[in-house]
Amino acid sequence: MPMNTDELLQILACPRCLGSLEALTRDGQTAGFACQACGVVYPVRDEIPIMLVEEAVPRAEWDKGERG
Repeated sequence: MPMNTDELLQILACPRCLGSLEALTRDGQTAGFACQACGVVYPVRDEIPIMLVEEAVPRAEWDKGERG
């Protein structure tokens, strides 16, 4: 069953600051969840959000295509 991004945004929070997240898409799929306050993106792998601080990718690197 495909991931429902809207539902996930209601329940997920940044594990570092507990702030809200923004979904980032690539090719019509959710590719990551960004925390604006922390400046990081939590990647989605195999439709599973990886919500671990140590797996977060700095937003600047994410925007350059370095997705971890």
